[in-house]
Amino acid sequence: MSNHEIKDRFRGFLPVVIDVETAGFNQKTDALLEMAASILRMDENGDLYIHETLEFLIKPFEGANLEKAALDFTGIDPFAPDRQDMPESEALGQMFSKVRKELKSVGCKRAILVGHNAAFDHGFLNAAIERVDIKRNPFHPFSSFDTASLAGLVFGQTVLAKACEAASIPFSNAEAHSAKYDTEKTAELFCEMVNRLKRLGGWPLVENEAENSMEAIFHSGK
Repeated sequence: MSNHEIKDRFRGFLPVVIDVETAGFNQKTDALLEMAASILRMDENGDLYIHETLEFLIKPFEGANLEKAALDFTGIDPFAPDRQDMPESEALGQMFSKVRKELKSVGCKRAILVGHNAAFDHGFLNAAIERVDIKRNPFHPFSSFDTASLAGLVFGQTVLAKACEAASIPFSNAEAHSAKYDTEKTAELFCEMVNRLKRLGGWPLVENEAENSMEAIFHSGK
């Protein structure tokens, strides 16, 4: 049976690609400055693609630490007069509202974070959720898909730029280290790896009857 619905591809989870830009490495003390999320959909052929990317510039939370080295690396000035940023609560509220609508639209139960070195992005996301006391988090609290690990398996590369190069995805180091750019490149990479696996014959969809038959065989002792 052919079934090309995203709810059936990842066991009811909706993959949402997240990247954050921060003022350091400590999720509890260092400011979350940018966040972007690419919502993925599946076409009629069963291929993933980017449906929409959301971008948020975020005000440092009260008492947040700002590491100069991190700011120099990303080039972000949190206090630039023309910076159109918002509090963490507002950014998370807007993103979660969009994700919940998408979950309902495609029949998925919960979102799952996709990230390059996903533990970093997931950690900062969860810390922000805790700070603003959000009760209805549409994301799985600890499971994620890590494109660094997946790209190491598929392409032998774990650095985002190198993995994109191996996947023939254009990548600009000059544009990197903005949340929106890195999110969309991570999303392109994830889609390419999932779609490539399908082209090679992966993700076989089986009838429930076939599953029941196998279960019957095991229970029969054959």
